[in-house]
Amino acid sequence: MARQRKQFLLRIPHELYDVYEAWAADEFRSVNAQIEAVLVDTARRAGRVRRAGPAAPRDGAPE
Repeated sequence: MARQRKQFLLRIPHELYDVYEAWAADEFRSVNAQIEAVLVDTARRAGRVRRAGPAAPRDGAPE
């Protein structure tokens, strides 16, 4: 069974999008997967998500 994902609109400055676009390309991910990976990592570091919780695929591929 596929994991359900919440969709929502995110508005960010063009300059920040350009940063994430380059970062995602460096890690062979989509921009969406890169933003998700950063959000998950930040939530884990803050102690808000356990390791067994939601995670972005490492290669940016859909699950």
